[in-house]
Amino acid sequence: MTVEETIVFATGNEGKMREIRQILEGMDVEILSMKQAGITADIIEDGTTFMENAVIKARAVAAKTDHIVIADDSGLEIDYLNKEPGIYSARYLGEDTSYDIKNAALLERMEGVTDEKRTARFVCAMAAVLPGGELVTTQGVIEGRIAYRIEGENGFGYDPIFYLPEYGCTSAQISEEEKNAISHRGRALQKMRAELEKRI
Repeated sequence: MTVEETIVFATGNEGKMREIRQILEGMDVEILSMKQAGITADIIEDGTTFMENAVIKARAVAAKTDHIVIADDSGLEIDYLNKEPGIYSARYLGEDTSYDIKNAALLERMEGVTDEKRTARFVCAMAAVLPGGELVTTQGVIEGRIAYRIEGENGFGYDPIFYLPEYGCTSAQISEEEKNAISHRGRALQKMRAELEKRI
């Protein structure tokens, strides 16, 4: 991979961009957010799965640049709640609702639910569109449970209520390095890195 390569990541989420840069560290590539690349796109995510939405986003942004574009769609699936919030994770309870409110609402819905029924997972589907139009997709999953209370200052989104039994804490209580090694996005991105290194 040459140092001139640029990857545009289809997100404006700074927390996500920080994770991405850490996981792709060591690649001779410039990683830009849409904003940094000067790209604006009104993307309608009307897919029915995480992967469909990731592909929609990647293709929409790829239409506006000659660079490699990567997009992801990720979210939390809670088995007891019929896999809610699922593909609506970012929009759960409204576009601009804070995660403090979202997390508190989910904990309230899970009140009285026993450990064995609190199973949940983070899913991340990732799609890359290469300059020639080739589509590459990967997926990462991490299993866990819904915690009983909001705990932890690290991470973002639903991390403070996602309990990792093997760590004995939520994913907002482990270090960024540990999280990147095991997270759904980390797993999907490591697979994507391997796929891109084969092609570029």
